[in-house]
Amino acid sequence: MIRLAERWLKWRGWQFIGHMPDLEKFVIIGAPHTSNWDFVLFLGAIGHWKITPAFVGKHTLFRWPFGSFFRRLGGLPVDRDRPGGMVRQVAEEFERSERLILVVAPEGTRKAAPYWKSGFARIAAAARVPIVPVYVDYPGKRLVVGEPISYDGGERALMDRLRIFFEAGVGKDGKGKGPVRLKEEHSV
Repeated sequence: MIRLAERWLKWRGWQFIGHMPDLEKFVIIGAPHTSNWDFVLFLGAIGHWKITPAFVGKHTLFRWPFGSFFRRLGGLPVDRDRPGGMVRQVAEEFERSERLILVVAPEGTRKAAPYWKSGFARIAAAARVPIVPVYVDYPGKRLVVGEPISYDGGERALMDRLRIFFEAGVGKDGKGKGPVRLKEEHSV
């Protein structure tokens, strides 16, 4: 399915701009996320850039009968009720793993949201791994990878860099793109 998606996208004129860093561990964030078609782009991207990504899912998704299926797809089960929360669980998974590429859609939804969820930044800081931004440009038929960003907790500097990078991103549904900001920034 991955190769089929990649071939179909290239046949339709899509371009994959940039390259994935030669790093063992990092967090990829992709935006804007406005359509179910983004999943096809995701499949084509992992085929083109030859990565094996992981994603976070609620622990109940990993029970029988679908648990092994989601794990094979790269799913990492997290229990939101466990002390320490999701960030600590994913940071521990980074520590245990020799290689881990976590993919996150920071908007958290396909609809326009007033802010991004901050989990991607908190995970990157806790795991001491860089963030690699990727934007989609539907009108230009491009998926564009940015340079890795080291994140040490300087939220404002990180978000300013991401705002500049994601400015060129255009989702399939233009109404679904919200501002590139965290809730913490909005409430200040």
